[in-house]
Order: sequence, then structure tokens, then C-alpha cells
Amino acid sequence: MTLLLLLASVVGVVVFRSLNLPPMLGYLTVGILVGPHALGFAADLERAEHLAEFGVVFLMFSIGLEFSLSKLRAMRRLVFGLGLAQVLGTIAIALVLGALFERWMHITWEGSVALGGALAMSSTAIVSKMLAERLEIETEHGRNIFGVLLFQDLAVVPLLIVIAAFGGESSKDLAMSLGFAAVKIVVALALLLIVGQRFMTRWLNVVARRRSQELFVLNLLLVTLGAAFITDRFGLSLALGAFIAGMLISETPYRHQVEEDIKPFRDVLLGLFFVTTGMLLDPSVIWRHPLLVLAFFVGQVLLKSVMITGLARAFGATPGVAMRTGLGLAQAGEFGFVLLNLILDRHLVDATLLQSILASMLLSMLAAPFLIQNADRIVMRLSAAEWMQQSLQMTRIATQSIKQKGHVIICGYGRAGQNLARMLEQEGIAYVALDLDPDRVAAAAAAGESVVFGDAARRESLLAAGIHRAAAVAVTYANTPSALRVLHNVHELEPTLPAIVRTVDDADLEKLLAAGATEVIPEIVEGSLMLASHTLVLMGVPMRRVVRRVEEMRDARYSLLRGYFHGADDADDDDHEQVRLQSVPVDARADAVGRSLSELGLFALGLEVTAIRRHGIRGVEPDPETKLRASDIVVLRGLPEALAQAEERLSRHRREGGSAAVA
Repeated sequence: MTLLLLLASVVGVVVFRSLNLPPMLGYLTVGILVGPHALGFAADLERAEHLAEFGVVFLMFSIGLEFSLSKLRAMRRLVFGLGLAQVLGTIAIALVLGALFERWMHITWEGSVALGGALAMSSTAIVSKMLAERLEIETEHGRNIFGVLLFQDLAVVPLLIVIAAFGGESSKDLAMSLGFAAVKIVVALALLLIVGQRFMTRWLNVVARRRSQELFVLNLLLVTLGAAFITDRFGLSLALGAFIAGMLISETPYRHQVEEDIKPFRDVLLGLFFVTTGMLLDPSVIWRHPLLVLAFFVGQVLLKSVMITGLARAFGATPGVAMRTGLGLAQAGEFGFVLLNLILDRHLVDATLLQSILASMLLSMLAAPFLIQNADRIVMRLSAAEWMQQSLQMTRIATQSIKQKGHVIICGYGRAGQNLARMLEQEGIAYVALDLDPDRVAAAAAAGESVVFGDAARRESLLAAGIHRAAAVAVTYANTPSALRVLHNVHELEPTLPAIVRTVDDADLEKLLAAGATEVIPEIVEGSLMLASHTLVLMGVPMRRVVRRVEEMRDARYSLLRGYFHGADDADDDDHEQVRLQSVPVDARADAVGRSLSELGLFALGLEVTAIRRHGIRGVEPDPETKLRASDIVVLRGLPEALAQAEERLSRHRREGGSAAVA
């Protein structure tokens, strides 16, 4: 079953990406198609669910890395204010609707409360992934959304107790059960936050001193799953424990290393989670009760988004932020399914009605990516105040740049953006920086720096920043999709404007150059250049020659540095797309002896012959007519498949009575 799910997931994601749709929808669609209610190829849902749950665990751990204890304390009003109001408000609406339609739906007030609790949940997995991809976690509506999601995680335990009490098994002990649950929550959080905070940095230091990547990753899995296990044993969600573990590690020096190490586990298992979620949907329910499912779907999304929008406004959010918060939380959530199962076990609601509600919840999760992606358009259409807010924001940006000409627009004001701004300032070059972190913008603006709140991926922001008067644009995002969105707008507005883009490595260099980047600065490659230049200077090479070497490599667009010899430590690299270097020795009996490089057809394979080593002497960039001799070592650069073909040609032995032909 696992192989089938992987195959279907790959095909689904490829199709949806080619249609420019979120890959998450591909996973959900695959789940619907292969699930027990459709084609039935993957009927063992329970086994897949257990594995997929860890996808949410690792996602919440990654989200926790973006937070800190101080940030969580600052969010307590959102968590216990807005979050509590949202859950209670949803239950109150369910009670009112249950009373209005009691005769038709045959639902008691206990069933209404239970359904309200289930429908109050929102999808942590979907919302977190979408906001992370859109770089909106640190925005005001992103913080509102996460505050509510955190409270929903905490609310699951008391809701489970209350629903169980409605079933008649523990109604007399309801108050005692709730009190005991509250104590467990406090103990679990105190254990992780107080003890974990003192313990985490010391323990990671001990592990890091062993200088073993394998040990570090194993320890990372232990910390993540251990924290999730603790909260699970106390009756809380696995995801909450993982979130706290990530938050504790965020305050250590190992945050960025941890983030890279956890990513493969997170992405694969999270995809499986979305597949198993899609497998829950029974399409036949939609065919049998289309109007009922549609009514529940529209009612849930509409009422939930409107209610949350109103609550966010009551807690001081602007109309635009409030509406984005409501749209982001309008869908159903994973824990809602857990509560629905308990409702079914306690016979609080008719089974047919529950199936329709389940189908509507899953449809709302399918609609969630569209709502979040198009939130800006929806808000701009519905809120006149948002037009004014956006206009004021554009005015602030324009005011900052109105007197500037020949300036640099810095997209993103993190560490890279701030370092660039300081160097520009020292040279007397004006700049305007755009950033989406309100705290960072406020602190930098208070210090007199030319930074304003704005999304550089929006055309309006670039226009307000004076792109038609600017001398250059610098994109400091490490996120390639975000950089591509900025480049697309820059190319449309000012096709000839120089655009300098930062990237982590050279994997997306061609893609960024094709999108209109004038220069792409891969951090890893630049770091290797600095390392090489300092080493050469220390070895006595004249500075002028070192500078010339570095400039030659940059002028060649890093081509001399972009291939590398593959080793055991590079097992995680994409074998099919990563350019490599490979040394191939020429045996005395090889057919290649006495033949030129062009005769062997190496260049036709798309390879470069970077050097030939002969008798211990290395000849760089040999002529295509150079003939090979026995014991030569040919250094090739190219893709793995082409390298394998070249190695076969160079190693092929002569046949008796003649030479082998080139394939």
C-alpha cells in the first residue's frame, strides 16, 4: 500500500503543479481516488493514519522553530482571548442552529454542543503549510491564526471529556474530570517549558561536540517525538508537544541546522497525512445528499469566517487583518474528526447526518488553499476600509521613496537585507526596504532606517517604492518561489532594471536567471570563494592574483565551482539534477587510448572535460583534439546519467580484432 500511495502522490503532485495549483490539493485528491470509498486501492486507512500523524508533528515542530517563549508570552491574549472566544462562539452558534432545526435534524442540545466543538477546530496542517509557503507566519493575521490554532489544540482534551460525559458514562464526575484535565495540562506545559528550557541547550551542546551528523539527527528525532509523547501521555495532542520542542530549540544556536535536518521527514509524512485525510471522504454521501452536504459546507465556511472576523475586530484587528484571519480559519480541522468519532460512539447525532457533516468538513479542507491563496482579492472586494488601509500603506512606502532617485529597493529586511542597507548607506546610496514583519519594521523605522511595511511580491508595493526611479532591486529572500514572484513583477514593471537575488545554493541559479535576475548570489558558493581566497592569501599567493581568480569564477557564473565530486555525505542530493565532477582513469587496454576527446563523443553527451591528469601533471580545459594515453585521468563535469555513459566509453576495452565503436 505504501508504494501505491507514493506512486499516486508523485503523479498527483506533478499534475497539480503543472496546473499551478497547490500540491496539497494533489495529495487530497489522490486520497479521495485511492481510498476505500472510491477505487479502493488503499483500504487500510488506519495503518496509514498512524504514520501520517507524524507529518503534522514535524510540521508543528518546524513552526515552533519560528517562535520563542517571549513571542508566545506576547501572544497570550490571542491564544486565551481570541482562541477561547472562537471555540465558545462556534459552540454557541451550533446550539442556536440546533434549537432552530431540532425537529428536522432530531438533534439534542448535547449533540449541538458536541458538533459545535468539532466544527470549531481548524486544520493546523493545511493552514500552517500555506502560511509558511506564502511567508505570512509573521504577519498580523498569521499571528492571529496561530494563536487560535494553539488554543484549539488545548481545547481538544476538555471537549473530549465533555462529549464523553454526554454519553452518560461519566456525567456525575464531569467537574472532577475537567479539573483533573486542567491539572494535567498545566503539569505537561510546565514540564516542557520550565525543565526543557534549562535542559535543551546543554543537551544539544553535548550532542554537537560528538561531531556526528547521524547522532545529531537521531537526537533531533528523539527530542521531537519525546516531547510529542509527553503531551500525548497527558492527554494533549502530539502536535502541541512537537511545537513546544521546536520553540525551545529556537532559542539555541542550533536552530537553522535543525530546520534543515527535519525538513525531509516533515515534507514526506505531511504529504501522506493529506492523502489519508482525502481517504476519509465518501463521494457517495455527496451524491445521495448533495443539498444537505452543500448546506453544511457553505454554512460552516460562511458562519465560521464571519464569526472569527467579528471576534478579531473586537480584539483590535483592522478589517483586512480580521477578514484574512476568518478566511484562514474557515475550514474544518483534523481534531474535528476525532471528536466526530466520539460523537458517533456516544450516539449523540444521527449517523446519516454525521456522514453529511463529515463530507462537508472535508470539502471545506479542500477549499482552504483557494480561500487562503485568494484572501487578498476577497478582502479587497468586500472591505472598503481595506482599500483605505492598502492606500495608506502604499502612501507610506511612496512617502519614504518620493524624494529618492537612483535608489535600491531591498526586498526583505532580515540579516542579509540589513547588512546590505548598511553598506549602501556607507557609500551614500539611498535605499527603500520592504518587509512583512511588523515588529522588525517598527524597530528599524524607530532607529531612523528607511524601511516600511510592505509585500515586495505585490506590484503596488514596488510601484510605491519607486521602481521606475530605482537603480536596482535586491531580493534577500532565501525562499526561491517568493523571489520568483518578485522577479516576475520587476520584469513586468521595469524589464531593464538590474535585479540581484540571494539564494542558499546554486540549485535554482538558472531558474532565477531565466526569470530576469541580473545576478544570483548563492551563499554556499560565495562562502567557498571566501574560504578559498583567504586560504590562498595565507599560502602566500599575491592578493592581486587571488582577486583575479575569484573574479574569473564569478564572470563565468560560477561554472568552475558548480560541479563537485560526489561523496558518501552527499547521499541526500538529487541524483538526477545535481551537476557533479567525476575522475575516470583510462586503462592501457581501453579503446579510448589513442583517440581524441571529440572522437569519443564526450561533448555530445553534454559534458565538459575540465582537466586531464597525465604523469602527475594536470592540464586544465584540454583541447577537443587532445588524444588520450594509457593511465590518463579524465576529469568530467555533468549530470550523473551522462557521466555514467562517459565512464562506460572511456573504460570499454578493445575487442580482439578491432576497436569498439562509440555508442
